[in-house]
Amino acid sequence: MMRDRTASSYASCRQVVRRAGSSFTPWFLVLSPDKHRAMDALYAFMRHTDDLVDNSEPVECRRQSLVRWRAALADALCDAASQEGLDATTGLSTYNRVSPGGHAGATEDAHHPGVAAGANQSAAAVIAADPMGAGLLPALADAVRRFSIPAAHLEAVIDGVEMDLDRCHYQTFDQLADYCRHVASAVGLACIHVWGFRGQEAFGPASQCGLAFQLTNILRDLGEDAAAGRVYLPLDDLQACGYSPDDLRAGVVDDRYFRLMRLQTDRAEAFYRGGAGLFGLLEPEGRRIFGLLLDVYHRLLSRIRRRPADVLVRRVRLSSWQKLGVASRWILLPPRRTALP
Repeated sequence: MMRDRTASSYASCRQVVRRAGSSFTPWFLVLSPDKHRAMDALYAFMRHTDDLVDNSEPVECRRQSLVRWRAALADALCDAASQEGLDATTGLSTYNRVSPGGHAGATEDAHHPGVAAGANQSAAAVIAADPMGAGLLPALADAVRRFSIPAAHLEAVIDGVEMDLDRCHYQTFDQLADYCRHVASAVGLACIHVWGFRGQEAFGPASQCGLAFQLTNILRDLGEDAAAGRVYLPLDDLQACGYSPDDLRAGVVDDRYFRLMRLQTDRAEAFYRGGAGLFGLLEPEGRRIFGLLLDVYHRLLSRIRRRPADVLVRRVRLSSWQKLGVASRWILLPPRRTALP
């Protein structure tokens, strides 16, 4: 019965991946079947978590959806833990919990405050409120168990999307970086447990890659977010360049804008350089997908750097031929550190 439920859950995760049509998910094919399935489960969890916030429901309704989702995640991990004879009160006892920032050995309180807030809700209530999401969790819990993915990273993602309910701007880069570590670095730290890595020294560069990728996403979506009333770029940076959120919403392109964009792309570039060190700390199978993803995202940043005004009028993308060229390099040829940007 448990095996059938898990298999059905993995099939549901695969459907979420297919419907999403992300340019990220096809690269899962370079992994072995069991790692491919685990990545499907992780992606489906991340996608569904984001969808619980990125919709037109009232803010309080979205917040309550996240409370239920935390409770459902806690229940699923506890069920998986009990199958292995672990501490069924937390379901987290052997998951080597590590902070979203990637600090080795940072053990956290297993009773996350967000989970505690929803812990009194029965599993039946969670399933009734969100049957589609609940159907993804057995596969996720199985992947967590198989690959020892720290549950803290999954909880960090929920924390991160909840930040979008509470604020639409960040005053300092440190504040923005904290957000990025939750919604992106935590994802990367979960992924390397599936890909395989050697030593806790991998956590630092994995976190830096998450920052690089998320900063690239923020720059790519700059115009769309501004139109929706969100300004993710640090307000301190705008002020230092003499540029304002109103200028951004109006699509003003001048020397002030170009200074602002150079500051942002230079910062992202530094995180790419720091994150590239992850390559040598991954197992051979993980190097291929990591190199492919870093190459694609860095090329996107390079396009934004060359034509920064484009992000105010359209979503900057790589062409199909460009993505095919990157994929050919990392799929057909041996993965080498020298091939990274």
